[in-house]
Amino acid sequence: MKPILEFPLTDEILTSFALAIGADLQGYRNHIYRVLNFYTALNGTEGLPSDAVQIAAAFHDLGIWTDDTLDYLPPSIALATEYLDSQHRPELKDEVSALILEHHKLRRYRGACADSVEPFRQADLVDVSLGLVRFGLPRSFIKTVQSTFPDHGFHSMLMKLSARQLIRSPLRPLPMFRW
Repeated sequence: MKPILEFPLTDEILTSFALAIGADLQGYRNHIYRVLNFYTALNGTEGLPSDAVQIAAAFHDLGIWTDDTLDYLPPSIALATEYLDSQHRPELKDEVSALILEHHKLRRYRGACADSVEPFRQADLVDVSLGLVRFGLPRSFIKTVQSTFPDHGFHSMLMKLSARQLIRSPLRPLPMFRW
């Protein structure tokens, strides 16, 4: 299993948000690339994931930067919806919204579009856990993807934001998680 090295649709979207993301752009891009590679392996597909998955991947954490919040799911969905409207792709709205909204669900996702949402949720968890949670992916593949797309401070940035959120809202320390 070899990593996919380019996701042009995702890169096109990220380029339009480069100023908002700022110094975290490479770290976020690499996180997305790791997630998309893990998604492809978990989903058992060949080639690039669907447009809906690539679009959702680009937007799934974007509200962190555009809205300066760890409660980023609603603003990320709003940005993705605006993008889909601008691209005249209304048929993708439900799936893209579900992919973003449910990517931090703590339990298995069984709702609409589960065939894409569940492996996306798992892929994000593989990356956020630094490969400690694998969902059956070989350690060698995870390590290859991690070395191909290095962290560039993404996980430390998440830790800093989580600490800030805990201080600001101790009763809601991780607002992005869902049951």
